[in-house]
Amino acid sequence: MPPSSPSFADFALLTDPEGAMRRVTPDTAMRASAVYGCVALIAGAITSLPLPILRRVNGDSPEPADHPYWWLLNERPHPTMSASAFWEYITASMLLRGDGFAEILRPNRYTNEVKGLLPWHPARVEVEQYDGEVVYLVTPSSGQRRVVAAADMLHFPTLGFDGLRSPSPISLAGRTAVGIALAADEHSKSFFDNKARPDIVLSTEKKLDAEQIKLLRDAWMSAYGGASRSGMPAVIGGGMTLEPITVSGDDAQLLESRKFQVEEICRIFGVPPFMLGHTEKTTSWGQGVDNMGRGFVKFTLRRHLEKIEQELNYKFWPARERYFVEFMTAGLEQGDYKTRTEGYRVALGRAGEPGWMTVNEVRRLENLPRMDSGDELNTGIQPAGNPDEKPPAQPAGE
Repeated sequence: MPPSSPSFADFALLTDPEGAMRRVTPDTAMRASAVYGCVALIAGAITSLPLPILRRVNGDSPEPADHPYWWLLNERPHPTMSASAFWEYITASMLLRGDGFAEILRPNRYTNEVKGLLPWHPARVEVEQYDGEVVYLVTPSSGQRRVVAAADMLHFPTLGFDGLRSPSPISLAGRTAVGIALAADEHSKSFFDNKARPDIVLSTEKKLDAEQIKLLRDAWMSAYGGASRSGMPAVIGGGMTLEPITVSGDDAQLLESRKFQVEEICRIFGVPPFMLGHTEKTTSWGQGVDNMGRGFVKFTLRRHLEKIEQELNYKFWPARERYFVEFMTAGLEQGDYKTRTEGYRVALGRAGEPGWMTVNEVRRLENLPRMDSGDELNTGIQPAGNPDEKPPAQPAGE
């Protein structure tokens, strides 16, 4: 009889509370490819977004401001870390551990000026409340714990925030899904590493000793092993039969379970499976990269971006200040070139219709330099005069 394949019940034993589930932590969860993919996708997208500093001017629409904090938020928040690595670290902390922390470094305790940002691992930060005030106890690698005031700590929470800490999405919603995914990976690895199931089995009613089994196996591999001999017909005798082994129902169930866990993990992080290469099911976000990009920003990124924006605006500037930050998501949301240009034509005003954007505002969205005469808004009103009168000829060279 052919050897029995490991059953799905064996795989299920790996996921009991005493097994794989106990080992699910934010660190071990990253071993699951779906978790790594979701975190890398969201963190990478947030990292790529510009974070300009804007200024409110007399109640009008905000305009870009030339502010020294721009360098901290977009280039170098700390001498040892670039802005890209900083925001990636903060986002991963939020997604895996529930909270992101960064200490605001100031020249001295008597000023609101910001000179740098120091990210903290969530495991090294304790949040306490004393007499109605929230304080942060941080423990550096040296082990000397110190207190950081709430005004000097950027705290980016996630779903389930109770005023002090947020639960880890992995422990709150992903413990079972990630545990099953890790257990399935372990089961598959051990299954193939041990070569638990051969493709074919040679069976006979005669009793063979170990030496005979080895000689028979070596003879078979010598005659039919390798790609060059894969199409040769097998000739066997001595009462032996050849039995091919196909994927059993239990193994097929394991494969389906691994696919389902991708969807489960994506659901926790709010990432559509197709963005991780899981394309068996279609998306309801519409067709085309532009529609997918807008949906990703609207339903996945925006809930994280707003928390970051609000915390920065609250901690960086007093209420009397007119400055604020806001992520520019236009790069991810913009459509193809033809669609964008058609939209710009409507925004600038056409066929006598008033416009609602200036030329310089359009050029800024396309990362083009300003024009001296590009700040005038098209009101749609034609200048007075004879509509049939031709404009005067311009001198040559003007």
